[in-house]
Amino acid sequence: MKIYVKNMACQSCVSFVKEALDELEIIIIKVGMGEIETKSDVSDEQKCELNIKIKKVGLELLEKKHGVLIEKIRAVIIDYVYHSDEKSNVNFSTLLSEKLNHSYTYLSNFFSEVEATTIAQYVISLKIERVKEMIILEEFNLSEIAYKLHYSSAAHLSNQFKKVTGLSPSHFKKLKEKRRIAIQDL
Repeated sequence: MKIYVKNMACQSCVSFVKEALDELEIIIIKVGMGEIETKSDVSDEQKCELNIKIKKVGLELLEKKHGVLIEKIRAVIIDYVYHSDEKSNVNFSTLLSEKLNHSYTYLSNFFSEVEATTIAQYVISLKIERVKEMIILEEFNLSEIAYKLHYSSAAHLSNQFKKVTGLSPSHFKKLKEKRRIAIQDL
């Protein structure tokens, strides 16, 4: 049986859902971003209990078909932003269409109607959040971050970062360093 979960965006979400399923003694085959596959059917009572447990961390079970498609779109976007380091020969709209077996126009219109934002804006927002994480972790320089997040150049990333946050990546990094110094002085 497949169960769909709203707002799963990271491995800690997956781990939390696995723990909740174990507590409820629901046997799982697989837990992925936004999706649970169980060995047998899950009763309405078990779904209700699971929903209560996962709501504590901002997750929620999905029942309606449109919610499931939205979460599938989000899962593909999250995978693209967080887990695909290599540049693809296929553009994102084609990738999304192929993975979800719908035209990009349909997916884009549907997403915009339900979420009140475009897929492109959602991708940009997610990428900028990922850039912030990578700047804070200091594992990569700006050119490496640009490459990993499929930007054409570090300049393109910098321009988009400034447009969204109002800060340049270097200014953002300096603010982070000032906070660290202030905390260490306490």
